[in-house]
Amino acid sequence: MSVLLILCILLPATSASSETLSESDVNEQYRNARFYLNQLQSESKGGTTREQWLRGARNFRLVYLSHPRSDLAPRCLFMLARVHRQMFTIFHKKRDLKETITYYKDVIRLFSASNLADDACYALSDLYMKQKHDPKKAGDYLRRIVEQYPQGDMIPRAEARLKQLSLDFDIPLPQVMISPRGDSSQLNAMRPVKYWSSSNYTRVIISGTNPVNYRTRNLPATAQQPARLVIDFANSYIEPRYRRPVPIKNGLLRQVRTGQFTPDTVRVVLDIDSIDDYDIFSLPDPYRVVIDVHGKATELPRQVPTGNIRLADETGVSAQNIQVIHPVNHKIRYAAAKGKTTAEARNPPVNIPVLHDTKKRMYEYSSAGFHSKPVFSLAQQFGLGIKKIIIDPGHGGKDPGAMAFGLQEKDIVLQLAKKLAPILEKELNCEVILTRSDDIFIPLEERTAVANTNGHTDADLFISLHVNAHESASITGIETYYLNLTRDPEAMRVAAKENATTTHQMNDLQELLSNIMKNSKILESKRLAETVQRAVIEGEKKRGVTIKDLGVKQAPFVVLIGAKMPAILIEAGFISNRKDSKNMTNPAWLESLAQEIASGIKSYTQSIKAVK
Repeated sequence: MSVLLILCILLPATSASSETLSESDVNEQYRNARFYLNQLQSESKGGTTREQWLRGARNFRLVYLSHPRSDLAPRCLFMLARVHRQMFTIFHKKRDLKETITYYKDVIRLFSASNLADDACYALSDLYMKQKHDPKKAGDYLRRIVEQYPQGDMIPRAEARLKQLSLDFDIPLPQVMISPRGDSSQLNAMRPVKYWSSSNYTRVIISGTNPVNYRTRNLPATAQQPARLVIDFANSYIEPRYRRPVPIKNGLLRQVRTGQFTPDTVRVVLDIDSIDDYDIFSLPDPYRVVIDVHGKATELPRQVPTGNIRLADETGVSAQNIQVIHPVNHKIRYAAAKGKTTAEARNPPVNIPVLHDTKKRMYEYSSAGFHSKPVFSLAQQFGLGIKKIIIDPGHGGKDPGAMAFGLQEKDIVLQLAKKLAPILEKELNCEVILTRSDDIFIPLEERTAVANTNGHTDADLFISLHVNAHESASITGIETYYLNLTRDPEAMRVAAKENATTTHQMNDLQELLSNIMKNSKILESKRLAETVQRAVIEGEKKRGVTIKDLGVKQAPFVVLIGAKMPAILIEAGFISNRKDSKNMTNPAWLESLAQEIASGIKSYTQSIKAVK
């Protein structure tokens, strides 16, 4: 006689609805029901009948109906679901699948606080995925686990399956799985990519919620594919709505493709006409990765500008592509791996830099000039002219800049820029573009991109206008900066203020700049800064205005990073000084200052044309 037949004789044959078990018999009856099911499962391969399985289900139903509020009640419902699921697997009856789903749902509905509720959610997710072929419904039950049962034992499996569903079926992840402030157990959410592109230069900015590690690969062009720059961001996620290619086709950059490459890796691919070399660096708070790609220029049809003074066109600023990253403070730069086949050339690692301070130099003027022997730059040697100038009024919008005596830096520098632009247009017969013409906020790294990619011809000069501030109201004077490293605390203080970061972050940034800066641009920027600073100081003296000459300095200003042209930053006085701030409210003083800056730029232009 088989074990199942013996159990059928020993277990009550009455229906669950007609018999009530005493409380003392509940545990014993539940154990007998489990024993019967175990024997049923062990003999199922040898052949079992549907009636035997139905009896196994009735055994658990009897216990549940007798004590529906006991600790065993959710277990009985859960076991009823398991029995019917096994019946569906063996006998392929749709009503068994329906009963399975109903019992699992009952566990969740009636016993949401039970430790079996999250198991029931996971089981339902599995059913809807495998039997119902409904990934969205499967995702809903997994989402319920991570949102309602964060301490349950199904969390790791639910999160892993949600990531896979998001990868395979573009199902959004619940916000609870996205880290707001750097929790290593959560994913970093990528944000939409921003880009600027010209015929031989592209800047792409990828930002997100937290610092992440990333790796890059440069893939050469093939018969089917253009050259590609691939960036993989670890432990990251991008919303499905941003997972689509964005065609550009307006310069060096053809297309940006962003997608969920693996369940926890976001891949960004830049399809580029040609890659000579590229720079990658990251900036903190908010974290973002900036990618500058340099390529061989391709001839594009020239367009006649509609006006000399205009706001930079921002129609290409917000590519709908990704939403991210907050990258780690590190920097890499290397030439494109032409012909290299080593793994290191294809996938160079990103390393956290070892920081080294560099000595600050402050340039003072003398009648003898800066050099005992003439040193001619490349611009001077080639006699290059100036056709386009970018003027960048600092700050704007939500970023007021320095404030004192009821004044805001953003307003003062915008007035100064609007006075400077027509003077330059008239005296240099060049095109002048403002990065902003009203009170709007533009991130620092975007201002440089505007200068590098505006129109079909590169800008020749980049002039960023600011006013300074100091905790001591007695500090006054004008100074001009160009991009370079420094260890001078005062220069770092000014850079930190203009970069809206802390001094510690600026220390980190110094090493990141070391490979970004081009010697030719540093030299030209230094010459431009010297000429403008001299013109301003001499002009003030001729007008009988006493102003302190703070000289030409170098510092790591984010707004100047990656500029392809000579670039300087002017600090036109201290808003925190009462006399300086009074001057800043005087339209005549601003007009004179604009004329002096223009005079310095004109002198620089003439110096690179007329080399004796």
